[in-house]
Amino acid sequence: MTQLNNVTDLPTPDPDALAQSKKLVQRIKQNIKAHENALAFDAYMSQALYEPGLGYYSAGARKFGEAGDFVTAPEISSLFSRCLANQCRQVIEQLSSPVIMELGAGSGIMACDILTELHRHNALPDAYWILEVSADLKQRQQQLLKERAPFFYDKVCWLEQLPNAQFNGVILANEVVDALPIKRFVKKDTGFYELGVAIHDDQFCWIEMSTSKGMLASLNKLETALDNSFPDGYISEINLQMPDWLDSLARPLAQGVMFVLDYGYSRKEYYHPDRNQGTLLCYYRHRVHDDPFFYPGLQDITASVDFTALAENAVAVGMDVKGYTTQAYFLLGSGLEALAAGEQGQDIKQQTVIAQQLRTLTLPGEMGEKVKVMALGREFTDNLIGFKLMDQRYRL
Repeated sequence: MTQLNNVTDLPTPDPDALAQSKKLVQRIKQNIKAHENALAFDAYMSQALYEPGLGYYSAGARKFGEAGDFVTAPEISSLFSRCLANQCRQVIEQLSSPVIMELGAGSGIMACDILTELHRHNALPDAYWILEVSADLKQRQQQLLKERAPFFYDKVCWLEQLPNAQFNGVILANEVVDALPIKRFVKKDTGFYELGVAIHDDQFCWIEMSTSKGMLASLNKLETALDNSFPDGYISEINLQMPDWLDSLARPLAQGVMFVLDYGYSRKEYYHPDRNQGTLLCYYRHRVHDDPFFYPGLQDITASVDFTALAENAVAVGMDVKGYTTQAYFLLGSGLEALAAGEQGQDIKQQTVIAQQLRTLTLPGEMGEKVKVMALGREFTDNLIGFKLMDQRYRL
């Protein structure tokens, strides 16, 4: 992934993509004008990512893999999903009528590899649910699963909304929370201001807005929890949608575990004084930059996860924090070394490929420490294998 400081270095989209982005831009501008010419950033981010037919996750452009904008861990190596399957197996083998529910299944490769690995151990769940907001991605997932896992296809069910009835099982959220729309703020000597989106010279731009009472209360609470005040000019984000999002997932889970895997930090790391521009990042054709106004609808927009806030919200909705660690330790605890050793019979070229995959998944400078894993349980008491080597809940 190439880090850029200037969006002029980014490739120009093709004419069809430009036309799609232009339509979305006009729709966002209409929304800005309807809100007294200033739109909260979470509303902008929601439209840019999820506007029906036009948003990044709602339109048809390829997003994952070498032909897309970024590569997720399941795309890098099946070893990732096979480790995750081992952790799922520990949970579902102790539950009656278990299901696995994956939130936003991307290309579908993780579902395919998990089901294949569980089948090897005769441990398939009663069903594998995929909650997917994109019709295009749903179609791609169906095609891939039919091609690579035809024997398990009848286990897979696509959901348009969360189930109303309670269920037992596992919820998987891999790189999902970082795409929840967030509020941006700046701290000045005169107090907190919300960073919104306005229009200047027919282009989107940042604008300082007064904060709502609810947002101001959340920021004051955050600053109190950090035991120090933000310095003048400090910019960051806060996810105010997380409590409702987590509550909607916790309610139907009668017994089981939710695994959240994402880029993020504990609260004190997230809001470190040196991280004074926040964590907002955009991904476009394997380049990363920090301009969310670059061709809306054609790039991913993310913000890292405050895992301390996630843990606090989980407890508030009746879940237990069962573990917190880095991706590297989670994969190693879930059997990565044994699975990788099983691939050693491949030729030298394949062994080199696997070695590179392992480096990307586990090294600190790659995904190994940047991605964290948190387990949130309900009515599940066993210690989870993914956290047996290192459990960092003390850092929260």
